[in-house]
Amino acid sequence: MELNLFKNLFAKMIDFLPNPFHPLVLIKGTPKVGKGVYIGAFSEVNAKGTQVKIGNYCDIASFVTINAADSHLLCIGKKNKILRKKIELGKNVFVGSHCAILGGAKIGHHSVIAAGTVVRQETIPPYSLVIGNPAKVYPAYYKKK
Repeated sequence: MELNLFKNLFAKMIDFLPNPFHPLVLIKGTPKVGKGVYIGAFSEVNAKGTQVKIGNYCDIASFVTINAADSHLLCIGKKNKILRKKIELGKNVFVGSHCAILGGAKIGHHSVIAAGTVVRQETIPPYSLVIGNPAKVYPAYYKKK
């Protein structure tokens, strides 16, 4: 079976958009993805109902969730709709495996999000190293001195 045919069939079956990355990258909504971006298998980008921007030359590892939607208050009856907030990754951002980038996050260019990190409604300065849950930010960690 031709790869493009498989990718399109798979995307229809799971109601996600076909994408240029990997057939097992799940795209929801219409994120703005820059040039030269890599997104690894089993990652998800959920931009449904809001804006998600991924800058040029970002490297997003496998098993990463970039999810602008938050349904926990809907689930427990405190809200009547899913809350959605913008997400922005600057250019040349590396996101390690098994990270969650959640609604409201703004990550500055040339930053590294270490494997397993959860970035919530935070603004991360450029050239930062971010580690853990809760996220610990080391501003200017990668800035040349």
